[in-house]
Amino acid sequence: MSADAELSSILNRRQQINDALENGENVENTFRNVKRNVYQEFHEFSRKQIKEYQATFNRYDVGQDGYLDLAELKIMMEKLGAPQTHLSLKKMISEVDEDKDGKISFREFLLIYRKAKAGELTSESGLEQLARLTEINVDEVGVNGAKNFFEAKIEEQLRTNKFHDEIRQEQEEKKRAEQEKVLRRAQFQQKAAIFNN
Repeated sequence: MSADAELSSILNRRQQINDALENGENVENTFRNVKRNVYQEFHEFSRKQIKEYQATFNRYDVGQDGYLDLAELKIMMEKLGAPQTHLSLKKMISEVDEDKDGKISFREFLLIYRKAKAGELTSESGLEQLARLTEINVDEVGVNGAKNFFEAKIEEQLRTNKFHDEIRQEQEEKKRAEQEKVLRRAQFQQKAAIFNN
C-alpha cells in the first residue's frame, strides 16, 4: 500500500468514526496488525513448539503473505483429512480473527492451540480438529497454573531460563554446523591439492 493510499485510508476511517460519534452511534474498535513477540505472549509454549507451529503455518500459507485465507484453510483441512464446508471454514476463521480481516495471522493461529490447551474449543469443531490433527508432541516443561504470587514468580524465572537455554542450544548447534563446514572445506581442499599436483 502506498503512503498516499494508507493516509487516505486512515483519514477515511477517522471521518467514519467522527460521523458515527456525531450520530450517537457506538464505534467498534479496529486493530492494526502490530508485530508482537509471540515467544513472550504465548509463554505456555516452548520456543521449539512455536517454531514447529510456524513451520506448520508456513507449509499451508501458499501465498506466503503471512496469513491463512479461506482457500488456504480449506486446503489445509482437506490435507489433514477433515474437510469442512464453506460456512464451517468461515466460522473457524471468525473464532480467532481478532482484527476482523477475514484471515488467520500466525498469532491468531497460535490462539487456536492456546484455546485447545485451555479446553475452550467445542469438541469436534473445525478448530478443535485442526488443533488435534496438527498438535505437536513435545514434552511439557515448567509449572502451569501457579497458585500464588511466589509460585508465579518462580514459574516466570524458570520460563525465562528455559528460553535462554533454548537460544544457547540453537547457537551452539549453528556453531557446530559452521565448524563442520569449515572442516569439510579444508578436507576437500587437501584432496583437491593431491589432484592438482
